[in-house]
Amino acid sequence: MTTKHLRIAAIIAVLLPFGAGGLASGQSPGKGAEIGMKFPDHFPVIRNFYLGNPVIGFGSDIGRVEHVPVIFLHGNNDTPFATACNPFGRIQAFAQFFLDHGYHPSELWGLGYQGDQCDLAQDNTRRSGISHTTAAAVPMLREFVQAVLDFTGAKRVDIVAHSLGVTVAREWMLQDNAYRKVRALVAIDGPNHGIIDCSPSPANFYQLASGGGFTPSSAVCDEYGSDHTQLLTVLNAAGETPGPTHYLVIRNKPGTPDFVYNSLPDGVFPGVPAEDRDGNPHDFTASTGLAGAETIDLVGQGQFDPILATSHLGILNSPDTRNAALRFLTSLPGRADQEGEE
Repeated sequence: MTTKHLRIAAIIAVLLPFGAGGLASGQSPGKGAEIGMKFPDHFPVIRNFYLGNPVIGFGSDIGRVEHVPVIFLHGNNDTPFATACNPFGRIQAFAQFFLDHGYHPSELWGLGYQGDQCDLAQDNTRRSGISHTTAAAVPMLREFVQAVLDFTGAKRVDIVAHSLGVTVAREWMLQDNAYRKVRALVAIDGPNHGIIDCSPSPANFYQLASGGGFTPSSAVCDEYGSDHTQLLTVLNAAGETPGPTHYLVIRNKPGTPDFVYNSLPDGVFPGVPAEDRDGNPHDFTASTGLAGAETIDLVGQGQFDPILATSHLGILNSPDTRNAALRFLTSLPGRADQEGEE
């Protein structure tokens, strides 16, 4: 299927408030409830062995499980909710939006696969280290998805992921051939074809310890420093949107500011050279795309990042993104108790 590039002017209908067709907010089973900052007491404990602590996140046993449960995944250097060491954590608010528009608390789950980020105070280069890689996150996601399925009794989940969370989800699905367990993946500004932050150029300040230590040989750059790393070559080789999973890409329009993929300044961050980890000129601006996925391109998303004014973080906090994701998932066929379609 040809990728559909839906410009903002063409998606007004997607972003309109929900009407009589389904999820009137006055009838929402989650109206008045709040997404918390912990799992139910009897939810399995999943450990992050790199940090030596249980994973953090949210979930609930309140309400019936009628919708396909949604798992929300944050990106690199983020958390599922704001912590003492990270002021972002926007996937909690994303889940709250779903709760306010028809979902039950028991259907909304978030996984924090990098802890509370307080360990960065000891060594800021951990931002690009092994504990922040896809390889480290996939086992936690694998265990978490199975725990959510067992806890809710559902046969499959939907995943809404931002940035690194997108490729963590895709890599787990590939490794486990888990496409029948995932009805849909909403991929928000993910590094599907690499990132711009790994250049060896002296102008790439992300190499500095203060910038996270994204040197060409760092663990994260080993996975994402070019479009042909071992991880990405294998991940994309057999097709970028295997079925029966449904895919929606929501991204910053290629060529507009985005500090992970574009050499333009993005919010408080100046631009860096458009080079891969080998120092070769490379255009990463379309890295977020997935061949075969329905695609929504957004602009001006920096206005939704109140801290750094970046488009890459703002798009996760955007009402356009939340509305589009909710509309997409609620338009799909199938119930929580149904196996994935052929």
